[in-house]
Amino acid sequence: MQVESWIPSSSYILKLIRAAGGSLGNGNKKLKLARVSAAVLSPLGNPSRASHLFSLPVSIKTLTPESSFPFVSSVFGRRNMASSVLSDCSLPAPARLLPFQRSVQSRTSQFQRSVSFAWRPLSLSAIRSTASPHWSLSASASVAVTTETSAKVIDGKAVAKQIKDEIAGEIVRMKDGIGIVPGLAVILVGSRKDSQTYVRNKKKACEAVGIKSYEANLPEDSTEEEVLKHIACFNDDPSVHGILVQLPLPRHMNEEKILNAIGLEKDVDGFHPLNIGRLSMQGRDPLFVPCTPKGCMELLHRYGVEIKGKRAVVIGRSNIVGMPAALLLQKANATISMVHSYTKNPVEITRQADIIISAAGVANLVRGSWIKPGAVVIDVGINPVDDAQSPRGYRLVGDVCYEEACKVASAITPVPGGVGPMTIAMLLSNTLSSAKRIHDFKVHVHSFS
Repeated sequence: MQVESWIPSSSYILKLIRAAGGSLGNGNKKLKLARVSAAVLSPLGNPSRASHLFSLPVSIKTLTPESSFPFVSSVFGRRNMASSVLSDCSLPAPARLLPFQRSVQSRTSQFQRSVSFAWRPLSLSAIRSTASPHWSLSASASVAVTTETSAKVIDGKAVAKQIKDEIAGEIVRMKDGIGIVPGLAVILVGSRKDSQTYVRNKKKACEAVGIKSYEANLPEDSTEEEVLKHIACFNDDPSVHGILVQLPLPRHMNEEKILNAIGLEKDVDGFHPLNIGRLSMQGRDPLFVPCTPKGCMELLHRYGVEIKGKRAVVIGRSNIVGMPAALLLQKANATISMVHSYTKNPVEITRQADIIISAAGVANLVRGSWIKPGAVVIDVGINPVDDAQSPRGYRLVGDVCYEEACKVASAITPVPGGVGPMTIAMLLSNTLSSAKRIHDFKVHVHSFS
C-alpha cells in the first residue's frame, strides 16, 4: 500500500525518529515521502545538499534513524543526532534538529546511569493522523511551531515579590515598635564568581526589604579557624539574627564542622542537625526550614494545591532539598515516595504522583510520560545546556522537560522564574522570623512564618 505524498512537518520528523526503536509495520512495504525543495529545508542544514533528503524509499520494516533520515549523517555529519534530538526537548521542534557543540559541561550523576528511556514504536496511522505540515514551499520559508499548553504556570517571581512586600511591611512595624531591624551575616570564602553573584543578590534582596546585611569576605587559603572565628563573632552579635556560610567551601575545609558552629537560633539556612532532626519528628517544629524546600511548599500553599492525602514523589535526596522536601510533604500529611539513583522503575513510581518535586540536577530528566495527567510539578533543577543563540552560549533548563510536562500537568513551575526566586525570599523570611523570636516581637502572621 502506498502512502500519499505529503510534506512532513517537524513534529512528524520527531515522531518518526522516536519510532525508530521498533517496527512501524509488517512486511517490506515502502514509505515514499515527497521531495521537498532546498529552500524549505534550508533551516535544517546546507540547502544544496537538502533536496534529496525526503525522496528516498524507506523500508518500514527496517526503519532506523540513519536509514530513514540521511540528513542525520550527511547534512550534520553526526551519527548520534537522533539522541541529540531526543535529549533537548526544551527547544522548539525545528531548533531541536540543529546540532550544537557542548562547551558547558553538563552535570552527570548516577541518576543518568540508572534511568533508561524506552523508545516506543508508533503506528504509521497514528503518526500520519497527528502530523500537520508547517513547511512552506516559498523561498522565504518559515517554520510555524505550535505548543499546546494546558498547565497553569506557577509564577515564583510573582509570589516571591508578594512575600518580600509582606516582609518589608513587617520590618517597618518591628522598627517602629521596638526599634529593631533584622540583620543577616554572610560569610564568603574564596573568589568563585557564582558565589560572589549569589552573595551580591542576597545583599540586594536584604536592602530591598530593610534587612541590614553584614559580610565577611575571606581569601581562598583561609584556615578553618579563621572562618570559625567569624562565625563566633556573629553568634555573639545581638544585631545579627541570621548567619549564612556561602557554599561550596574550599576543599581543605570541613563543611560539616563549620556549619555546625552556627548557633541554632541563627541557622537561617536550616542545615543544623537539630533543625533537621526536629523537622523529621512528629509534634516537633524546627526553628528554621531549609530555604529551597520551604519555597516549594509555599508555592503549593499559595496556589491552593491540596497536599493532605495526596501522593507525592520527590526526585533526589540531597540534604539541602530532596530530603527536607520529603519531610515537609510528610508533615503536610501527603504519602511520600522518593526516587533516587538506586530506585527501580522510577518512571512508574513518579507517574503515580499527584505532586512531583524534582531536585535531581539532571537536565530534562523528567519527561511528559513520567507525569500523571493533572499532577502538579515543582521543578527545582537549574541546569545549563548549550544554546548558540544565547549571548552566554548556554541557557538554563530544569530537571523537567517543560515542553512535554506542560501538556500533561495541571500546574508547573518554569525554569528560570519558578523555585529560584523563592529561595532568597525564604532566606529573608527566616531572618525575619529569627529576629521576631529573639526579641519576642509579635507581628502579623503570614504563611511564610
